[in-house]
Amino acid sequence: MDDQTRIELEAAAFRRLQQHLMQDRPDAQNIDMMNLAGFCRNCLSRWYQEAANERGIPMTKDEGREAFYGMPFAEWKAKHQTDASPEAQKAFKASHS
Repeated sequence: MDDQTRIELEAAAFRRLQQHLMQDRPDAQNIDMMNLAGFCRNCLSRWYQEAANERGIPMTKDEGREAFYGMPFAEWKAKHQTDASPEAQKAFKASHS
């Protein structure tokens, strides 16, 4: 497989992951994703921002989040984010401290 095809396939897989997290499963909470997989939508948006910055494209944290979430982060939180359970918060602290 040539490099351009590989890049295109990787980009398609990323777009499908983004669609899955943003449209198909907005109910999956970021803290639960962090506790299970060690990354969440915020991580993906930060990686997107970092990739832009590494290529000389200025992008802030908020701009990266909006690019990934498809809306301002505050809007996403208001629509989809619930309060984390005490158990989820405890698990997060234990695994990310």
